[in-house]
Amino acid sequence: MDILRFATAGSVDDGKSTLIGRLLFDSKAIFEDQLEAVERTSRDRGTEYTDLSLLTDGLRAEREQGITIDVAYRYFATPKRKFIIADTPGHIQYTRNMVTGASTADLAIILIDARKGVLEQSRRHAFLTTLLRVPHLVVAINKMDLVDYAEERFEEIREEFTQFASKLNASDLSFIPISALHGDNVVSRSENMPWYQGPSLLHHLEHVHIASDRNLVDVRFPVQYVIRPHKTEFHDYRGYAGQVAGGVLKPGDEVMHLPSGLTTKIASIDTFDGPVTEAFAPMSVTLRLEDHLDISRGDMICRPNNQPKVAQEIDAMVCWMADATKLTPRTKLTIKHTTRTARALVKDLHYRLDVNTLHRDEAATSLSLNEIGRVSLRITQPLFVDDYARNRLTGGFILIDEATNGTVGAGMIV
Repeated sequence: MDILRFATAGSVDDGKSTLIGRLLFDSKAIFEDQLEAVERTSRDRGTEYTDLSLLTDGLRAEREQGITIDVAYRYFATPKRKFIIADTPGHIQYTRNMVTGASTADLAIILIDARKGVLEQSRRHAFLTTLLRVPHLVVAINKMDLVDYAEERFEEIREEFTQFASKLNASDLSFIPISALHGDNVVSRSENMPWYQGPSLLHHLEHVHIASDRNLVDVRFPVQYVIRPHKTEFHDYRGYAGQVAGGVLKPGDEVMHLPSGLTTKIASIDTFDGPVTEAFAPMSVTLRLEDHLDISRGDMICRPNNQPKVAQEIDAMVCWMADATKLTPRTKLTIKHTTRTARALVKDLHYRLDVNTLHRDEAATSLSLNEIGRVSLRITQPLFVDDYARNRLTGGFILIDEATNGTVGAGMIV
């Protein structure tokens, strides 16, 4: 059974946490004691109804303010698919949390309040999800019960959002009118909106096609660990363990090792459950090669005629995530790209991007917390990279502060 990772985004009070609570509740994915705790808390707070948003807003500060701060991950499954939900915050000061939650998502749900329409934050979240190359976008127009389930209002918002989305790189865009509070069009089709002929939200999530989103063309295997058991039964065993980041690998395939440029063939592909005849993203496997090459963590195995770029200078869009420091030219950082770690110097800051207006501020001299800009980096040792648009795993990286060892930035190679 495949897994769909999806992120929810939207302005404050658009009902993201309530929607997730409704999905979990209506798909029978919560335990009785969880439901009882939510009902009790709802009563204690004087709420007229069971507040399903309490299922995801785990931090006390979130419950008290009625907002989402942290990225809350929830897991549930239906007979058709498993799901991992990242409930991301709506506030502009939590842009970094939104970037974190959406970076691994296959699909993003952007909630829009039917009364308020497309807000600045709706545009910002749509831009961020397309910047992070989330392949599928669902615009859930929520609180339809508060506009009397009016088709005209739904069409108005759809028209406005579609116009804005035409400036973005949104490949798959769907619109669903819902009421998270009452469950309209969330798990089952609503009788209150007979004019809407499309699927319910859960039906869409169960059937959206994600297998073709992964890059199965470019073979990329970053080596994470060299396995030498030193046991009699595995006398000369030498395996290279890691997660397939792209393409399909089979025993007998000719492969190239980077940085040496030497070629060999795959002898076998091992997993925890035994040998397999092929490996593809996102499988974690151990490769055994026919020749003994000097391979270590951070190296890359690819095809001889289809190699990543070997680069020590890269251009990237970076979201800055540090409170205390700013990103400025000449800043020294540690870069972690796939399994390789190196030191990096910020050569240049080309512009800071206003995520609300898409305006480029070329006079900017630094990036502060939650700001996004285009930078050039010089790296001490070569990285094996692809464009982020081609492969999110080999095109993304994180920046680490050398002094505190904290993650201070996330980048997408352009």
